[in-house]
Amino acid sequence: MIPLRAARVDTPRLDAEVLLAAAMGVDRAALYRDPDAELPGDAVRPFQAMVLRRRKREPVAYIVGSKGFRRLEVAVDPRVIVPRPETELLVEVALGLPQGARVLDLGTGSGAVALALKDERPDLDVTASDVSRRALEVAQANAERLGLDVAFAQSHLLDGVSGAVDAVVSNPPYVADAQRALLAPEITRHEPALGLFAGPDGLELIRDLVPAAAARAPWLALELGAGQADAVEALMRDAGYGHVERHRDLAGIERVLVAAR
Repeated sequence: MIPLRAARVDTPRLDAEVLLAAAMGVDRAALYRDPDAELPGDAVRPFQAMVLRRRKREPVAYIVGSKGFRRLEVAVDPRVIVPRPETELLVEVALGLPQGARVLDLGTGSGAVALALKDERPDLDVTASDVSRRALEVAQANAERLGLDVAFAQSHLLDGVSGAVDAVVSNPPYVADAQRALLAPEITRHEPALGLFAGPDGLELIRDLVPAAAARAPWLALELGAGQADAVEALMRDAGYGHVERHRDLAGIERVLVAAR
């Protein structure tokens, strides 16, 4: 833990435990069940290599190769951003969609949102799209490994998505360029900027996304950054959505807006 503290990692003990468990091929609970167990010889070098990567502030999820999201363990690597706990709210609000609704997860990244929706609502017809071919490779591999029937499309906004769409869900890039300097090294050094940053106010993509979604779908749910709800609600209403709801995350931030007409 000392090397991680020296690197100013926020959660050195937790991270060390996760990396140790991964190196040993066990879950964290096993470390507590047998706290006096010795580190197997064949796990020493893998653990040391993992700690070295973490000292360079590489996200733990990239080092161990996965991240828990809802009921799933989703594989991740530097081709996609790491799924955040607050994004689970986007799934939560979409669980109330009508039976058999045709749902598009726009900007799917690792596929976490699309796959969680299909996992918890198998009746939904889910398509996941992303402008990045490399991100889609990760998402498709996750779908295959988890055995979840999700369709995929490489697309900018909805341009490459065919067929009718009842609902669009999206966790688009929404971080303002000026906030880059305020973010942790885990984010700025390692996660793909394409999935994070969106111009001077963070709304560059959302300004195009909202009318594009409104032209195809009567229901839209978007994840947002802190302080963006007023501006995005105005965009939704201008696009023809007559009803807008705001949903707060566990930190009290207006994190997800749902628009319907």
